Amino acid sequence: MKLFKSHFWYNNGQRNGILFLVFIVITLQLIFFFVDFTEDHKPIDTSEAARIQKKIDSLKEIELALKQPKIYPFNPSFLTDYKGYQLGMSTTEIDRLLQHRKQGKYINSEKEFQQVTGISDSLLQAIAPYFKFPDWVLEKRNRKPRRIAFAEENTRESEFIVQDLNTATAEDLKKINGVGDKLSQRIIKYRNILGGYLINEQLYEVYYLDKDVADRVLERFQVISPPEIEKINVNTATFKEVLAIVYIDYELTKKIFDYRDEVAEIQSLEELKKIEGFPLDKFDRIALYLQAK
Repeated sequence: MKLFKSHFWYNNGQRNGILFLVFIVITLQLIFFFVDFTEDHKPIDTSEAARIQKKIDSLKEIELALKQPKIYPFNPSFLTDYKGYQLGMSTTEIDRLLQHRKQGKYINSEKEFQQVTGISDSLLQAIAPYFKFPDWVLEKRNRKPRRIAFAEENTRESEFIVQDLNTATAEDLKKINGVGDKLSQRIIKYRNILGGYLINEQLYEVYYLDKDVADRVLERFQVISPPEIEKINVNTATFKEVLAIVYIDYELTKKIFDYRDEVAEIQSLEELKKIEGFPLDKFDRIALYLQAK
């Protein structure tokens, strides 16, 4: 019985300790109930927050712009599918352009590019400033239209039909004022070296052929049926095959192969412009015979 009571009876010191503990518990409960522990937050300055957010957005736009690939001037007739993708064109629009080129046709104006590809006005407005057309196209565009005629034996003028530059004979060419035996032979010789003229502007490359005389030739003769040239794949071509291209000499061929070895595979022909000493003025011509795939 004494053992049982020892668990329920306390001396004065123990009772005082229990009462003190109960007092502390009740006090803490009252403090938590009546005291507001929430912090006083200062009201947020919405105008300041908006200004900071605007600055952050501006920095993001700058960062995004810096990540965008730099666009260099290019001839839209030789736009690759990779380049078209970079510019924001759809695969359908790119395929339309490639199909247009397979037919031996070229792009000579911004309007014609939109008609062929079907791109939107907004995209055309964004990329048109980078279009680089050949000089003869720009000159022809600025030239006032006039009726081309020549005098027949009876001095009567009549319109003539433009003939194919790739089938013209030396005698045909000598009918042009300023073209004699030597120039007519040079025009044909260069045509044979090229395997046929692909574009009219290649005529200006004929040795000793003045620009004015070339203009007169193109009034009577133009590339109507360009030869079917199978472009050489720069990633699989041999050194000899690349060197055979008229616009590429030995040194440039060596640089192209050194670059190919460095990058393992050339993704786009545009990469060739990165090669030190690459003739940018000949890129459009080289693109007629070379491709990257």
